[in-house]
Amino acid sequence: MSGKAVISLTTGLEDTERVTVAFLVAVGAAEQGRPTLMFLTKEATRLALDGIATAVACDGCPPLSDLLARYTKAGGRFYVCPICFDARKLDKHQLVEGAELAGTIPMWEWIGPENATTFSY
Repeated sequence: MSGKAVISLTTGLEDTERVTVAFLVAVGAAEQGRPTLMFLTKEATRLALDGIATAVACDGCPPLSDLLARYTKAGGRFYVCPICFDARKLDKHQLVEGAELAGTIPMWEWIGPENATTFSY
């Protein structure tokens, strides 16, 4: 099996192109069979809520909803920073499939002793 991939995303819909690039990287890793985790912090926490990741960043860019569906179908997971999530008073019952509130310690536990390829957006 290929090595793990972790994509850290701090940006939400205020920068849809950055979000799209992060999702493209995550989808590529997950669809190639890599165990893939997106760690969502700051405004990116909102992207883990049902019905939020729906924007289209540019002409020719795939809709975020399509990328989210592909990522989930490929087994990708989301760890959503609980501090950031709670600071925004978001509802954990609206988390999308594959998303859970989990901070840095669970992220490091998920990575484990092996190496992981990381990207930060």
